Amino acid sequence: MADWIYAVILGLVEGLTEFIPVSSTGHLLLTKSLLGLPDGFWDTFSVMIQLGAILAVVVLYFQRLWSVFLRLPSDPQARWFAASVVIAVIPSAIVGFALHDLIKNVLFESAPLICVSLILGGVVLIVVDRWSPRPRENDAMALSFWRTVGIGLFQCLSIVPGVSRSGATIVGGALIGIDRRAATEFSFFMAIPTMVGAFALDFWENRDVLTADNLGVIAVGFVVSFVAAVLVVKTMLGFIARFGLTPYGWWRIAVGLIGLGVLQFAGS
Repeated sequence: MADWIYAVILGLVEGLTEFIPVSSTGHLLLTKSLLGLPDGFWDTFSVMIQLGAILAVVVLYFQRLWSVFLRLPSDPQARWFAASVVIAVIPSAIVGFALHDLIKNVLFESAPLICVSLILGGVVLIVVDRWSPRPRENDAMALSFWRTVGIGLFQCLSIVPGVSRSGATIVGGALIGIDRRAATEFSFFMAIPTMVGAFALDFWENRDVLTADNLGVIAVGFVVSFVAAVLVVKTMLGFIARFGLTPYGWWRIAVGLIGLGVLQFAGS
């Protein structure tokens, strides 16, 4: 199969799963394993195309983000929103940088761990969807300091592949009294510096792997990821408001169980 077809498949997986609480990293790693793609370039490819999904948030929220930027010198609320995003990403940035080699070379190589994380995370989503504290804050651009810190700490759980960055932040936000819609929206904003940082680090460490021959493949995955992510971001807030987190929980459980079954079959 041509590399560009693999790029389209992985781009779709990334774009469709980056912002929903099902773990885009877990789905990408399982898909890569299912397709029999080797490590090295395809691992770097999976990180590179995440920037396409992040660009979808920038495009769809451009007016609000640009308005905040223009009001930074004069508006305390705009300055606090910008500061809250920075505060929220600091814990995961520290953990991710400190444990980068462990995460990429050990955790990302464990397909059973990914499947188990998907299943356990699915159970958590279903439980939290039914029993969570009454929300006390519902504005993603005006969260209190301690809830900002709390949602940032929850994002650290996503260093384990299969946990889901968006899942950790949405569930964490719900548990500490943030409305699910607001927590989801804030996770979009947190994704921008988080994933740009991960992209920059991986790009620098793997710059020798990137050549003129494979830049076209990355471009295909980038564009597909962007288009798919636009569709997801435009519909996700309404979907969660209507159906909650439970459908995502059952999806995670199903994918995790299927993954474990495939691994058992392949190993027997």
